[in-house]
Amino acid sequence: MDWPASVALAQSVPELPTGTDWSYEVKLDGHRMIMWCTGDGVRLQARSGRDVTAVWGDLVLAGHHLPAGTVLDGEAVITTEDGRISFEAAQARAASSPTRAHRLASQRPAHYIAFDALQLPSGDARPRPYNDRRAALLNLPGGWPCSAR
Repeated sequence: MDWPASVALAQSVPELPTGTDWSYEVKLDGHRMIMWCTGDGVRLQARSGRDVTAVWGDLVLAGHHLPAGTVLDGEAVITTEDGRISFEAAQARAASSPTRAHRLASQRPAHYIAFDALQLPSGDARPRPYNDRRAALLNLPGGWPCSAR
């Protein structure tokens, strides 16, 4: 897979589709992000294609537990003290300098909610049916190092 990856975007429809071939995800008020785990480490990509690794260092550390060759599509979220997802906190982090982002992360760490596997160590997962990608995502081992560091 080449950097940057394109992401599928939600589309407004007059009514929800029905049938067995549909899956639904909760709408999260965070920052859409692709997590790349390569043999060289973890990189984070915004929906626009920008490299946002420097301001989401806490997610980079979390990504090091993925197997090398994994690329995930998901959402970076930040919660408030009462556990609610804060769009404002995610936007503040996304617009921060690396120094300010580090300070914000120490106060309110981010969480990465993955909803699709774009690539797996076995190769490009995008041609596979969504149900297969979803099963692979749920079965990713968490203890493999992403880099050789």
